Amino acid sequence: MTHSDIIEIHARVRGEPLRLDQFLTQQLPDVSRSLIRRAIDAQTVTVNGEPTKASYRVRTGDVIRVRLEQPAHGPPKPEDIPLDVIYEDDYLAVINKPAGMVVHPAKGNWSGTLVNALQFRFNQLSRVNGEYRPGIVHRLDRDTSGAILVAKEETTHRELALLFEQRRMFKEYLAITAGVLDRDSDYIEAAIIRHPSVREKMAIADDEEDEDAKDACTFYEVVERFRGFTYCRVLPKTGRTHQIRVHLASVGCPILADKAYGGRDRVTLSDLAPPGTVPPEEDQVLLSRQALHAHRIRFRHPRRQEWMEFTAPLPVDFAQTLDALRRFRRPR
Repeated sequence: MTHSDIIEIHARVRGEPLRLDQFLTQQLPDVSRSLIRRAIDAQTVTVNGEPTKASYRVRTGDVIRVRLEQPAHGPPKPEDIPLDVIYEDDYLAVINKPAGMVVHPAKGNWSGTLVNALQFRFNQLSRVNGEYRPGIVHRLDRDTSGAILVAKEETTHRELALLFEQRRMFKEYLAITAGVLDRDSDYIEAAIIRHPSVREKMAIADDEEDEDAKDACTFYEVVERFRGFTYCRVLPKTGRTHQIRVHLASVGCPILADKAYGGRDRVTLSDLAPPGTVPPEEDQVLLSRQALHAHRIRFRHPRRQEWMEFTAPLPVDFAQTLDALRRFRRPR
């Protein structure tokens, strides 16, 4: 038995019209291409109220409704999980998401998610993205901490989504890389595609003309250099899955403790200190997730028409790692 999850998308397309299956793959990065294709074939995807073939070219103004079959877990239930609410009004909220929290329920994570916590905390959430993703406008990876926007009602949700699509939502991340970035600031421009053999990963596209490749651009600025590491500010110009992680890894500086793209999933005090200076009984794990934090978000409030900016303070594990780097890894 399955439950249906209906998602409504108001299409806005820049450049040449895209095939329906390609458009939905871009709009729904958490949904596999095979599931999207099955939904189209089953005629549970409509464009302007009519079932449509995968080859249909999506145009600005099309209203697409997608009904996806969800496993029989039922809609997510409210759970009394503490939330750090940076800001809220009648239309939206900004949450400081902790590292380790999954944003919405999916296979293997049916409880303990941000959605479960939001449903307990707020009386109303937008249902634009269906009953499995109430209020969710954009995502952060599970092990990325920091500011995330939540929509309380549908009109605000659509207007926030449009700000993301038009690149008028300004997000700043802080990261520590394993490796020293040689330029003080630079852009990384490289199309991103799903990894050919590891479903959970993304990769730099060998052929940017590949129809599945998505253009991506990331700006970085060095805040502080250490021996073997860099503390940097990162401003993604596009919003692709794993974009910052893939781009920094592609220039030889993967994010610290990012197992998927850097090969190790933790950093201890003894990893950073000179050999033999930290007794085993005093050693400790400083970081057990990727050193990536969504620090700042700035946008024009779609209902109040005011520019707003919110900052999520550095979490303890990130700050402790920086302290150790300043103690042991300052440039000679």
